[in-house]
Amino acid sequence: MKSKVLKYIGRTLLVLVTLVAAVVVTLVLVINSFCNGSSPAAKKVFVTTILETGQLKFLASWFLSPEEIQEVVDSNSMEEFNEEVNTSLIVVEATSNKSSGKTGATSTSGGVIEGSGAAQMDAEEGEDIEIIEIAGRTFFATMMIVKDPSRVSLATIYPWREYGLTLDELVNNNDAIAGINGGIYNSYNHAGGSPMGVVVSNGEIQMNEPQSLPGLVLIGLTEEDILVVIDLSDKSAKDVETLVAEQKIRDAVTFQEESSDKNNHFVQLIINGKERELNGMGSGLNPRTAIGQRADGALLLLVTDGRGTSGHLGASASDLIGIMSEYGAVNAANLDGGSSSCMYYEGEYLMSSVTFYYVNSSWKLPFAFIVK
Repeated sequence: MKSKVLKYIGRTLLVLVTLVAAVVVTLVLVINSFCNGSSPAAKKVFVTTILETGQLKFLASWFLSPEEIQEVVDSNSMEEFNEEVNTSLIVVEATSNKSSGKTGATSTSGGVIEGSGAAQMDAEEGEDIEIIEIAGRTFFATMMIVKDPSRVSLATIYPWREYGLTLDELVNNNDAIAGINGGIYNSYNHAGGSPMGVVVSNGEIQMNEPQSLPGLVLIGLTEEDILVVIDLSDKSAKDVETLVAEQKIRDAVTFQEESSDKNNHFVQLIINGKERELNGMGSGLNPRTAIGQRADGALLLLVTDGRGTSGHLGASASDLIGIMSEYGAVNAANLDGGSSSCMYYEGEYLMSSVTFYYVNSSWKLPFAFIVK
């Protein structure tokens, strides 16, 4: 009897090992076909997309030399964009409507906006929050338009600790109704309690390490409720203190502008109504989170899916610029994306993490832009 059980276990293990080996071989062949096949487009998408992941960057180097990788990056990148935000282009309209209002959904397909009558009617009646669904060729996205920018602030777990909070916890703990993930942080082991760069909340500088990573850019709101996007690459901690005081920055995070063969992070999308120039798509395809502001002060909060979610690969830099431009952004910036991308509104996740374990939640985060 014992020998039969061992025999059965042995056969089962053999089947499992064979199955795993077959999957691995298939994946290797598929990746190799992307990198060394006859389609330059497939190679470009694979390399630029995989370089933006946190743990899988090494796959590109398995099949391509550093020179080949850099060639792909250079052909699908973004031009430098050092223009400073002109705050006079934004005139925040006075609003007395401080209550939330959820509108009907408006969807886009292939870049053509198809508005429902209900959504348009609600907007005309002065609802302060509008939810819009957007369908692209390689992604699905949700746009939250917050017409009163004073309602958006940065919630944090400060003082910092090992473990952060999920987005719904950050929203609900601060008596807010909505939120999206924010800037760059240490996501190792999904602990999520350690931000990186600069963090400002309610005018208080809670982290000030502008040189901890190359190419950090500050994305935040001033006391006048104007979105600013400021390059910190040449600034010291003392410079940041002066900057926050002089520009009256009340809430801000940082994200990384880095286009080497290791990172491919980007921040500036639209500044003063001018769209950033791109080579190719400008980036790979991944889940994204972005923030923008219209001339009337309304804030545009955008989150897309990707990495296989609903069969979608994700959005590119070109996609983000196109959407933000379509919805009237004068200024817009990319925030932390990938598995961190998420949006929460009125008790539910409109966009959740693409990680299987957090499929109905979010990664643990040290901060989030919330809407009260």
